[in-house]
Amino acid sequence: MPFIELETNLPASRLPDGLEKRLCGAAATILSKPENSVIVIVRSGTTMLLGGSTEPCAQLVISSIGVVGTAEENRGHSAGFFEVLTKELALGQDRIVIRFYPLERWQIGKKGTVMTFL
Repeated sequence: MPFIELETNLPASRLPDGLEKRLCGAAATILSKPENSVIVIVRSGTTMLLGGSTEPCAQLVISSIGVVGTAEENRGHSAGFFEVLTKELALGQDRIVIRFYPLERWQIGKKGTVMTFL
């Protein structure tokens, strides 16, 4: 169950329509997870500073079980997400940062329990 959280200082009016759906599909492909298990949150208009500048920028946080735990995995994931984000947001790679968080099954609650027991 990947959690994808995009934060940007771009206003909502500058985000392309359907971004969350395309980001969901891309995440499913990049992470080899079913699309119906991906959760996407997009926060626009966030006060952000990257590299000492408030020029347009974005941060993508990816949390998931079993697919973001190594440098080798995340190098490939990073390339895929950077391709999507630079195109969708019209930002250069130097204005985007990605953070990866590996999760354990006991860290995600669902259906009144945790994923360990589902």
